Amino acid sequence: MKKTISTDQAPGAIGPYSQAVEAGDFIYTSGQLGLNPQTGEFGADVQEQTRLSLSNVKAILEAAGTSMDKVVKTTVFLKDMNDFVPVNEVYSTFFEQPYPARSAVEVARLPKDALVEIEVIALK
Repeated sequence: MKKTISTDQAPGAIGPYSQAVEAGDFIYTSGQLGLNPQTGEFGADVQEQTRLSLSNVKAILEAAGTSMDKVVKTTVFLKDMNDFVPVNEVYSTFFEQPYPARSAVEVARLPKDALVEIEVIALK
């Protein structure tokens, strides 16, 4: 059985998908852009977009009754792999060791021309 997760503490979906889905013992978030949920504005640079993206992930996980320390896997989509180091600087402030498994992929384009998008899988 699956259950959708939604919160106004993160930006709403911009297409036909849920912010997150609970299935069994796991929470699967949709990719989160670096948008301020109150204003809908992007962060000014890749570090601010990363902070907002992960803050949005955190809000969704909390709405699902879990937390960032239960994240087991992340996927980071980057517009430019040259942003890998500055993204990591912010990313490391949201997670403690042992860090979740992670993939980082450079993509041609992200929705709304974002610089970064992050999705996670977490334990309930």
